[in-house]
Amino acid sequence: MTKKGIAGGLTNYGDQDFSLYLRRSFARSMGLSDRLMAAPVVGIAAAQSGFNNCHRAMPELVEAVSRGVLAAGGLPRVFPTISLGEVFLSPTSMMFRNLMAMDTEEMIRAQPMDAVVLIGGCDKTVPAQLMGALSANIPAVQLVTGPMSTGSHKGERLGACTDCRRFWGQYRAGEIESDEIEVIEGRLAVTSGTCAVMGTASTMACIAETLGIALPGSAAIPSVHSARLLAAEASGRAAMALVEKPILPRQVITEKSVANALRVLMAVGGSTNAVIHLAAIAGRAGIKLSYDWLNEISDTTPVLVDLKPVGEGYMEDFFAAGGVGAVLRELKPLLHLDVTDIEGRSLGERLEENLDWVDRKVIREFANPISQTGGLIALKGNLAPLGAIFKRAAATQKLFEHKGRAVVFETLEDLANRIDDPALDVTADDILVLKNAGPKAAGMPEAGYLPIPRKLARAGVKDMVRISDARMSGTAFGTVVLHIAPEAAVGGPLAAVRNGDPIRLSVADKRIDLLVSEDEIKRRLAEHVPPPVPSRGYAALYQRCVTQAPDGCDFDFLAGGAE
Repeated sequence: MTKKGIAGGLTNYGDQDFSLYLRRSFARSMGLSDRLMAAPVVGIAAAQSGFNNCHRAMPELVEAVSRGVLAAGGLPRVFPTISLGEVFLSPTSMMFRNLMAMDTEEMIRAQPMDAVVLIGGCDKTVPAQLMGALSANIPAVQLVTGPMSTGSHKGERLGACTDCRRFWGQYRAGEIESDEIEVIEGRLAVTSGTCAVMGTASTMACIAETLGIALPGSAAIPSVHSARLLAAEASGRAAMALVEKPILPRQVITEKSVANALRVLMAVGGSTNAVIHLAAIAGRAGIKLSYDWLNEISDTTPVLVDLKPVGEGYMEDFFAAGGVGAVLRELKPLLHLDVTDIEGRSLGERLEENLDWVDRKVIREFANPISQTGGLIALKGNLAPLGAIFKRAAATQKLFEHKGRAVVFETLEDLANRIDDPALDVTADDILVLKNAGPKAAGMPEAGYLPIPRKLARAGVKDMVRISDARMSGTAFGTVVLHIAPEAAVGGPLAAVRNGDPIRLSVADKRIDLLVSEDEIKRRLAEHVPPPVPSRGYAALYQRCVTQAPDGCDFDFLAGGAE
């Protein structure tokens, strides 16, 4: 790639010389010297927002990346994009991931830059940035903001947000009082950074490092650690090296590197959301992430990492234990070692380097796994013809083979109105069913982790089988079937489920089935009325163009990308 610097991608006034003259004139108003105006330009996509706690440390990271670029002889140029703070967006952050991806892609494409450093952390920001970078396809480096450090309550370590859910469940069950839950609220998230457990943000950070588009060792560094700033500075230098010797995102994110990422997803007991995001990222590179492929990898990949929500530790423990590098070394026999990262090295070359120490309480040896098989599987069956996702690592094993009566909630509003009704006809053996919470119906919120009905929670029930076309937080746990496709809103079989219908979950067979005759299902679906469609704005675009979960919930017109 020819270095273009500030002269690249000139605004078209019909006179290229005038365009450059005018651009340089305005660049001088920013105090840029002739030397810097002649230097390669590295864009820094900074997704900072007062509505995104995960990105609180963004200014420090931007400064550190800029140092790295300047030290290597380049001109850093910071530009803002949409920022997606997980808990601050309505109806759900998932609805806006594709908008952020479009923003990122178009700003990379429209502005003069020879390489870009993408700074993100919160759940949807990293996949959005990677989707945009793959479509723009200029040299790119992903830098994550890093996880929070833990807080403390009565001598117990706390971290958002697995512990949030655990304590809220205790509060709903009447095990702790309102004054204590208020105190805990102030102790769950005490530093900058993403959730302190292996939720979606940390899972995507591990995936970015495994894909090779983030620097080795950078995924798990805590947000407040000085090494996070060193990684930021190194990311700036790495971007400048890519200007000299370009390696494009589509050369890094390939079918083989996606396979490696799936291995790591399974081994770390990662988030169900990562399946959707990785499918969308792969889709931008023209790679289909099939559920058969996912199951094949899951059944041959052990769980090695002991972190919440499926284990005991926190991300700061994972960093101190050896991080992604230690996991990759244990998985080495299963990995494609000939993939190339942004430093131009093969994975095999990286793994030849020795680690100084690995904490085996946190990262197990391959021969001594937590589980012989991966944390996630895909289900099929007449209730999910295109598939569904199940996190067996976070589920109750005695419910893996379960037949129960459906207790149906037609919408999110219906769920909110009736779940705690004392008159609700429900037992612990029933299966809670939520409809119309998929991508087209509701933007696919993290509502699949249906609360245990209050009267059952107060009777000591801790888990039930729950199924929906929604997602759940990567920090959540329980026997939850998610991402059912096709969703109810488009007439998928989930729309046919009625109160009292028998449903069978079989993890052994990887199936979820409605035990009603096919003729009856067809008859019911013939009566299905789809929900109303938004008439304007981004909501209308989203509803018209979003794909189903197995295709990553990307927009149909963006899959495959374009240079």
